[in-house]
Amino acid sequence: MLVLDAGAFIAAERGSRVVAALIKREREHGRVPLSNGAVVSRRVGRAPESVDLIYAHRPLSELPGIIATANRLHTKIIWTQSGLSAAGVRDPKGCWVPEEELRLARELVESAGLSYVSEPYIGDVAREIRAAQ
Repeated sequence: MLVLDAGAFIAAERGSRVVAALIKREREHGRVPLSNGAVVSRRVGRAPESVDLIYAHRPLSELPGIIATANRLHTKIIWTQSGLSAAGVRDPKGCWVPEEELRLARELVESAGLSYVSEPYIGDVAREIRAAQ
């Protein structure tokens, strides 16, 4: 799960391929502090007061916990990605979810007063935004 605040990289689930790619990209642009080639992490002593978006590449069964985190951080949007193509096979950019699961996920998130996004792939959107700047 990534927690994003106005586009800043705040926190991430360990071992995520998405996180590894983000860190690689940010290193290349000099935006990640390094020490002897390793990412330097800093504890800020507290969670952010609020965040704009939580992106979760997690099973939809974990949505209740993600919603709880979103509420704690005063988040407005939860964006999920299944990692599956429309054929139901693994795809790193995949956003397909069976229609009934998608409906239930949307209802759960929206009943908590949050907005729900499940497609398009968040990486494509980020590239479009960056290209437009």
